[in-house]
This record gives sequence, structure tokens and C-alpha cells, in this order.
Amino acid sequence: MSDIKLTGIIIRSIGGFYYVEAADTVYECKARGNFRKKGIKPIVGDRVSITPWDNGYCSIDEVCERRNSIVRPAAANLDTLIIVASVRDPQPNTLIIDKMTAAAFIKGIEPVVLFSKTDLGVPEELIRSYKLAGIKTVCFSSIDGSGKEELLSLLPGKVIVLTGNSGVGKSSLLNTLFPHLGLETGDISKKLGRGRHTTRSVELYKLGGGYIADTPGFSTLDIERYEMIEKEKLPEAFPEFNDYLGKCRFNSCSHTCEKGCAIIDAVEKGKISQSRFESYKIMYNEVKDLKKWQQKNDVL
Repeated sequence: MSDIKLTGIIIRSIGGFYYVEAADTVYECKARGNFRKKGIKPIVGDRVSITPWDNGYCSIDEVCERRNSIVRPAAANLDTLIIVASVRDPQPNTLIIDKMTAAAFIKGIEPVVLFSKTDLGVPEELIRSYKLAGIKTVCFSSIDGSGKEELLSLLPGKVIVLTGNSGVGKSSLLNTLFPHLGLETGDISKKLGRGRHTTRSVELYKLGGGYIADTPGFSTLDIERYEMIEKEKLPEAFPEFNDYLGKCRFNSCSHTCEKGCAIIDAVEKGKISQSRFESYKIMYNEVKDLKKWQQKNDVL
């Protein structure tokens, strides 16, 4: 066994094996058994300490403290979460987008909303909605390459994950940015109206001066398993609410229906997007009656 210890980043995890980039080399590793006893499961993006053995086998000895992590897709230490939504085929689902941006804000990750397939049209109203919230938006087309330079400018020095419904064009996006990747892409099922899953695992690619990951797509039903946020924290996950918090008539205001609510007033005056506000109310109602003992690890 070697005495050499290296520190690296997990770039892929599959079948109980972890692929760690360290010292300009990718090592195939297994996690030590004591991780399971401690309830620790290494995930893509984790910074880890590894020991290469003489026979080529490596062990993950330590998982460094995470700055943040998300459940879907499972990834850690992210700088940016790019939420990809196509303008059509499939149609954008604002509730899914808003749940993801909310989780990102709570975890200290910058959310970026990317509208793909904009050669088919530009969703002006949705762009306005996210700009009102102070959320960066990008329009991208793999057909004409629009938005390519803007995306490349996000990469240097960052760990970025792409996420979104199946069929929105995440793999096509990466192929447009970096043609040498040659990622498998899928089309839309006409019968079901959703994309076919082509990416089967999360993998970080070292590209453009940073790391970027394609992730498996998901269906609308899968979002029910996405991370929920405690009702007390939920207003903090909507940055456009910040200027109005503490200005409601009642201290106990839930910002959903009360008279004298500063946030509802801002919505009525067009200062907060109606669509975003509707997402907030749905998310609030999902968690408002949950007790602490019911929340376990599913609620942030």
C-alpha cells in the first residue's frame, strides 16, 4: 500500500465506484466501509482525500466538508445551478423552475435560468419574470448557436451543474459548446410529450476553465421528490421579496392571502411576478402543515 495521499474531486460515480480527478490523473476508487457506518455517501463534486494502492486500486479516505449539496441531481460544492427549460417540446414548467431556484438560493448557489430552443421563439414574459426577481437568464439555441458566448463566460473557475426536464436539450447544449464531447442526445416522445432520458449519471467535465455537469433528465412527476423548504425560510428563497419583508401589517403574515401584506401589494403593482408568486403559494401550502418530526431530511 502506498503512503501517498492525494486530494481531488469526484467527477463521476457509478456502480459503487468513484472516479476522482487528482494531480492531473483520474483514479478509480472505492469508498472505505466506515463511511456507510457514519451515514456518509460521497457524491459528484465532493472534495476527497484518496490513497492510491500499489496494485492500482484506490480508496477514498475522507470526504471534505461540503460548502453545499443538492439532492436532485446529487452533487456537491456547486457555484452555479443552470436550470434548463425549453420554450416548447416540452413546454416550460414555472413551478419546477421556481422550486429549483429556491433551493439554490437557500444553499448559497447562484441559479441561472436558461431557455433552450429559442430558435422556435423567445419567451419574453418568462424572461421578464426572472429578471424582476434578479435571476440571470440566458437564451440559447443549439441550431444557430445563440447564447454560446454568454454561457462560456460563466465557466472559468466555477463548478456548474445543468439540470432540467428530459428533452430540454442539456446534452445538445454541451455538444454545441464542446463538440468533441459527442454526448448522446434524444428526441421527444410524441406519444408522451416528454424527452427520452439519454444521460444516465451525473458527470463533471473539466471544460472552459471550470467544471460543468450534464445530469439525467426527469419528468414533471419527479419534482414531487425535490427538496422542500421550511415555511419560515421560504420567503428568503425568493429574492424579489427582500425589499418587502418586515413591512406587512401582521408579523405572522404568510404572504399568501392576508390583508396588508406588502408582498401581495407588490405583486398587484407589478413589482413581483404573478407567476413567481403563484409558485411561492404552492410551495408554502406543501409545507405549511408539516411538523418537525415529519420533515426528516426532505425539508430544508
